[in-house]
Amino acid sequence: MSFGQGLSGLNAASQNLDVIGNNIANAGTIGFKSSTVSFADVYANSRVGLGVQVSGVNQRFSIGNVSTTGNQFDMAIDGAKGLFRLEQPNGAVVYSRNGEFGPNKEGYLVNAQGFYLTGYGPGTNTVQRIRVPEGNIAPKATENMRLQMNMPANAVAIDATTRPFDRNDEASYTQAFNYNVYDSLGNSHIVTQYYIKREANAAGNSEWDIHYYMGDNAISVSNPADPNTPLTSHKMEFDTAGRILPASELAKFVIAQPGGANSPAASLEFEINYQGSTQFGGGFNSGSPFQDGYGTGEYAGMSVTSEGTIVAAYTNGENMNMGAIVLANFTNLQGLQNIGGNAWVETGSSGQPVLGRPGESGLATIKGQAVEESNVDMGQELVNMIVAQRTYQANAQTIKTQDQMLQTLVTLR
Repeated sequence: MSFGQGLSGLNAASQNLDVIGNNIANAGTIGFKSSTVSFADVYANSRVGLGVQVSGVNQRFSIGNVSTTGNQFDMAIDGAKGLFRLEQPNGAVVYSRNGEFGPNKEGYLVNAQGFYLTGYGPGTNTVQRIRVPEGNIAPKATENMRLQMNMPANAVAIDATTRPFDRNDEASYTQAFNYNVYDSLGNSHIVTQYYIKREANAAGNSEWDIHYYMGDNAISVSNPADPNTPLTSHKMEFDTAGRILPASELAKFVIAQPGGANSPAASLEFEINYQGSTQFGGGFNSGSPFQDGYGTGEYAGMSVTSEGTIVAAYTNGENMNMGAIVLANFTNLQGLQNIGGNAWVETGSSGQPVLGRPGESGLATIKGQAVEESNVDMGQELVNMIVAQRTYQANAQTIKTQDQMLQTLVTLR
């Protein structure tokens, strides 16, 4: 009489309980994927089976709940397809669903085990370790300014002969308006525009002269007809419907050494576009002015978009694209080898990784300042544990029964 069937059942049930216990123990582990045990029967040239064996331990790669953490460096893979690609300090590549990251002393984003998060560099498909930005963002000189304003149609025309323009004489101009521009070193300069309404011309169109000052210095307007002879002012012309004429929409400037000797910035070349400006009854309205320059700013924080783009924010209100997260997908996730620390490595069974950006080629998207929780279903695991316990008890009972039968045989006389 054999005890093998019952013993194999005890071993299988014990391993099942180990897997269930490991699932329950990791119910709070970020990015953990629960496992199940697969069983197979055992036969050896007989009609009666020899018991059971564990044929495999399979991981369930179902999605866990995504919870918000508020940590700017945390990120969750919001979908089934995709794993973070990480590099160990020795360069070996591993994969994980755990999105808890933070900068190390060198500024690289790493997980709790010190593995480096990797992604694509800005504007490239080269995979590299992701580093938190350092230092200031470079300033940008103003190149374009847009002003869509309304000039008061009922303003009194000022005669240039009897009342020549003088910025210190408010009666010599109709309206003044200030706006900042930036040079190549990020220095801010106030450009003041003085608008002067003139008499209507022979065509019946209204004319306005605009004089420009940067600080206390008058600045000239580029002359499209003769670049060597700059103009002292720009002329805007409106038709009888109050619409600006296209020929007077654009004013261009070239200012040498805008920062002076103490801040030797490059020549400042920019243009002011008045397209869409009007002359209607009512008061002066500057609209929503815009200029594309900005000064330098310090790094303030980073965020990750759903497409995995890493965006650095600076104190001057500007953002900079620092690259994108790379995700990996495998044909056979079950073929990955679990090495602990919420990480897997590639094997011959898993196939080679297919890399891509989040949201592309069927890959999941990214949710910033969040993590993916364990996919362990505690209710299901507790039920599984009861079933496994009963299976263990039943197999123990078969051994006990066979022991009693053997004892009966031994005591026969």
